[in-house]
Amino acid sequence: MIRRSILSDDVHESLKTLILEHRLAPEDRLNIDALARELQVSPTPVREALARLESEGLVRKRPLAGYTVSPLLTRDEFNDMFDMRIILECSAARWAAERASAEARAAVTAEAGVPFPAHEIGQDGRRSHALFTALDARFHDLVAAGAGNPLLRDAITRLHAHLHLHRLYFSYTENHTTLVEHRRIANAVADRDPTAAAAAMLDHLTAARDRHLRAFD
Repeated sequence: MIRRSILSDDVHESLKTLILEHRLAPEDRLNIDALARELQVSPTPVREALARLESEGLVRKRPLAGYTVSPLLTRDEFNDMFDMRIILECSAARWAAERASAEARAAVTAEAGVPFPAHEIGQDGRRSHALFTALDARFHDLVAAGAGNPLLRDAITRLHAHLHLHRLYFSYTENHTTLVEHRRIANAVADRDPTAAAAAMLDHLTAARDRHLRAFD
């Protein structure tokens, strides 16, 4: 049972990487047997991984059609997604400042201190994009965890999945700016200042939306 769990996790991470790097492109139909052959596993862990990816918003399941990779958002949908992020994540930051344990505050502070990778070109650029996205998602997840509301945390995770699908189209030359914004949020959480934490998150998400919307132009 332990080995099966590890295998399922490995398959999940492999498929997630293929999707986020667009080697399985948005709206591609996913053939379970073909993926099992490619990953050299049985169909069972592939089905389990796809179910997890569906819960994360990265794939969709349609009656009689099976699984497909989730489509990219339109510009209007992208704006709607950020509107939801602002509503949810400003509350998460406020509640983290009010409710988070000392351990949770320390985790947010430590994560905000992890430097982002330098912007690179080519295959290394893809890897740096992937690492940037993973670090960014982890910071926001730690803030959400500190808020002490599992349903809120889950909703934020699902919204981030849509952002991840777009990541190859975004420029990360301003990753230092993102790091500064994260540290401001972390400082407010550490200081137990809910008003400052919510304001810092609002400023960060507003600026991030402006940076990302350039990709639609």
